[in-house]
Amino acid sequence: MPLCLQGEVRVDLQTLLVLTAVSLSPSCSCLMAPMAVALILGWWLVAASRAQQLPRPSLSLHPSQGVSLGDNVTLRCHLPLPAAWVWLYLEGRWSYAKYIDKKQDMTEFSFLSTSREHAGTYLCQYQVSESEDVSVMSDPVKLVLTDRIFPPPHISLHPEERVGTGTNVTIRCWNKDYGAAFLLHKDGHSAPIQRLVPDDVGAVSFTLFGVTPADSGTYRCSYHPKNHPFLSSPLGDSVTLEVTPTLHPQVGAELVSRGNLVVAVVRDWAAVLIFALGIFFVIDALQPLDTER
Repeated sequence: MPLCLQGEVRVDLQTLLVLTAVSLSPSCSCLMAPMAVALILGWWLVAASRAQQLPRPSLSLHPSQGVSLGDNVTLRCHLPLPAAWVWLYLEGRWSYAKYIDKKQDMTEFSFLSTSREHAGTYLCQYQVSESEDVSVMSDPVKLVLTDRIFPPPHISLHPEERVGTGTNVTIRCWNKDYGAAFLLHKDGHSAPIQRLVPDDVGAVSFTLFGVTPADSGTYRCSYHPKNHPFLSSPLGDSVTLEVTPTLHPQVGAELVSRGNLVVAVVRDWAAVLIFALGIFFVIDALQPLDTER
C-alpha cells in the first residue's frame, strides 16, 4: 500500500511508466502521444476526485499533556467512514498499519511504556472497506515527553506584590545550561500560554500586558532541551499573580459625584429638621405663659 501524504494522490508507478513509454515510443504514431497524455490526465483526475471524496480523519492524544518517559500513551484515530485499514505515522520515521472491524468509528494505537523514540509528530490515514481508496492525512498531533534527567527551570515575578488592573507584569524564567525554548504554563490551561527562545545567558522574560483579574493564577515554566524539540524538562517552581480590580476613572468620578449629591441632600434635610425642632421648642415654651394669663 503506497503512502499517501496530505494533498497528494496515489499514483501506480508501473502504470505511469507504461503509459509514458507508449507516449514516447518513436514507433508510435503522432496520435499516440496526445492519447497517452489524455489517459494519464484522466486517470489522475479520477484518483484525485476519489481522494477528495473521503473525509479527513482526526487524531487525538491521551493524555494530551504532562506525559513523562515511561508513561502509557494512547493515540486515537477517529474515522468518519467505516474503514478496513488504518495507518499511524510517526513523521520522518516509521508507520504502523492496523486492520479493524468495519463497524468501528475509531481505532487506538497504544504505547505501554514511552521512550524517547516515541516522541514526535503523528498523523493517521485510513482505507475504506472493499476499496482501494485512501483518505488524506489527519492533522498532526505532537507527543512531547517530559524527561526528568533535565533540571527544572527557575522563575521570578515582577512586581512581586499584588497588582492592580492594567499593570504590566513580567515573569522571568531561566536555565543557562539546557534550555533552547522556554514555555510559560498557567494552572488550569492544558497547553502553554507563551513560548520564547532564551537570550545568551539562558533566560527569557514573559510579559503580561495590562493584566486583569482573569490573569490571576499560578504560573510555572518548562523548557525544551537543546537538540530535543519533542522532549521537555519538568515544570519548575511556581509564582502566584494576584490582580485586584480598579475602578475606571469615569466610574470613580460618577461615584464621587453621587456621593456629593447624597451628602448635600442629607445636609439640607438635617437643616430642615433642626429648624422644625427649634420652632417646636419655642411654641412649647410659650404655651405655659398663655395658660397663666
